[in-house]
Amino acid sequence: MSLFITSLNSGSNGNCYYVGNEEEAILVDVGISCRQIESRMRRLGLSITKVKAIFISHEHTDHITGVPMLAAKYQIPVYITAKTLLNCKYPQAGFPIYILPSNDSVWIGELCVKSFVKTHDAADPHSFLVSYQGINVGVFTDIGVPCDQLIRHFQQCHAAFLEANYDEVMLTQSRYPYFLKERIRGGKGHLSNQQALSLFQNYRPAFMSHLILSHLSKENNHPQVAWDLFYPHMNDTQLVVAPRHEETPLYQIKASRVQVEVLPAE
Repeated sequence: MSLFITSLNSGSNGNCYYVGNEEEAILVDVGISCRQIESRMRRLGLSITKVKAIFISHEHTDHITGVPMLAAKYQIPVYITAKTLLNCKYPQAGFPIYILPSNDSVWIGELCVKSFVKTHDAADPHSFLVSYQGINVGVFTDIGVPCDQLIRHFQQCHAAFLEANYDEVMLTQSRYPYFLKERIRGGKGHLSNQQALSLFQNYRPAFMSHLILSHLSKENNHPQVAWDLFYPHMNDTQLVVAPRHEETPLYQIKASRVQVEVLPAE
């Protein structure tokens, strides 16, 4: 049994993450166009017909721009909290909408999607843990601080999309106005490289096979900067930095790389 994951796009220009098994899949956020999703999935050998649901983390445009077109074209149900829906201003018709229960689970076929509240400057922001046959994949981006809920769910992950939005020095020295710098690093914005690394170092489970650094800032971070910080600490966890303008490869996530031998009684 396996889960297959890819980032179809990650960054302030648009976010979309795919998690699925052999039969069904979900997307977390659709911040890029329907055409981009179709072409990127096609290059990966993925069928859009496997996508049975879209889960929305919050209402910022880089997470929802492509939802109406994609959901309407393929009649994909959209799961979204009531407060987030109110702030999205979606059309009244065109695709099915289901109110997402907070801190609860939704079953999409054999995929279990657990939502939980995160700290971000949005109406009702949520992160997600997707589970299948004992395999757990987390989608943890747009996070102001690594709260207890994030830590608890991160500890369950065989793979995780984890925000590493900014380098602290690059942000301080950037041309951003002071109020925007404070929004980013003020506890309701984004995780820095160092915050993400501390979470990984302190709470990574032994069975985590893949870490996909996500939502890197174009102005205040660089893929090589994030890679150089994390790589010495990875041990046998594979490090991936999700790009801003294309998909990652498709990764296969298995239940465990550590097999426990049960010895017969003497």
